[in-house]
Amino acid sequence: MRKAVKATALDGYRLDLVFDDGVRGTANLAGLVGKGVFAMWNDYEAFKPFRVGPSGEVSWGDVVDLCPHSLYLRVTGKQPKDIFPELRRTSAHA
Repeated sequence: MRKAVKATALDGYRLDLVFDDGVRGTANLAGLVGKGVFAMWNDYEAFKPFRVGPSGEVSWGDVVDLCPHSLYLRVTGKQPKDIFPELRRTSAHA
């Protein structure tokens, strides 16, 4: 499945992301700020230091991990069934 290979923090709690299939785009994460574990982002400076992990996840220390699949969906506007073929087969039989 898709993996983030590069990420850059942008203003407004956005990430510029590049994926292993060449897709590039912006994920707006502002709607998460202040909710649950994302309260750590109430200070924008806490949003900036992150890393892209070996599975393509984007992590903020040991507190927040965003999976590459959810980020890919945000960037592309696709639905889960668009990137997970097994979901199409399941919904076709429902």
